[in-house]
Amino acid sequence: MQPPDQIDRRILDILQRDGRITNLDLSDRIGLSPTATSDRLRRLLKEGFVSGFAARLDPQKLGLGLLVFVEVLLDKTTPDVFTKFAEAVNRAPEVLECHMVAGGFDYLVKTRVKDMPAYRSFLGEVLLSLPGVRETRTYAVMEEVKNDGPLPLR
Repeated sequence: MQPPDQIDRRILDILQRDGRITNLDLSDRIGLSPTATSDRLRRLLKEGFVSGFAARLDPQKLGLGLLVFVEVLLDKTTPDVFTKFAEAVNRAPEVLECHMVAGGFDYLVKTRVKDMPAYRSFLGEVLLSLPGVRETRTYAVMEEVKNDGPLPLR
C-alpha cells in the first residue's frame, strides 16, 4: 500500500465534502481522465482510505435536538472492566460516539436525544447501568458551532 500522493489527497478531500460526486465531475475537478480518476478511486477504496459513504441527517427534524457529552469515570480501570464497558456501550443505540481518553476520567460519550427528560431517562436507564460506571459529568450542548468538519488533507 502506497501513501496517498497530492492527487489522491485532492480526491479524498473532494469526496469527504461531496460523497455523491460523479466520476466525471471528480475527474474534471482534479484534472485527470475519468479512467485514471476511477482507477485511483478504486485503489483508495480497496486500500481502506475511505471507510464508507453515508448521508448526514438533520437531528432537529428527526426529534433529536439535544446533543450531550458525558464524562464517564469507571470504578476500576482493568482490562476486564474496559472490555465489558466497551461491549455494553456498543449495544446502546443512543450513544453516537464513545472514546477512551487520558486524563481525569475514562471515557467521553457523545449522545443525541429528544430533550432533557429523554436524556435523564438515558442517563438513569442506560448509562449508569453500564458495567463499571462510578460517576458521570454531563455537558449539554447549547449551540453547535461546527459539527461536520472534514479532515485537513491539504
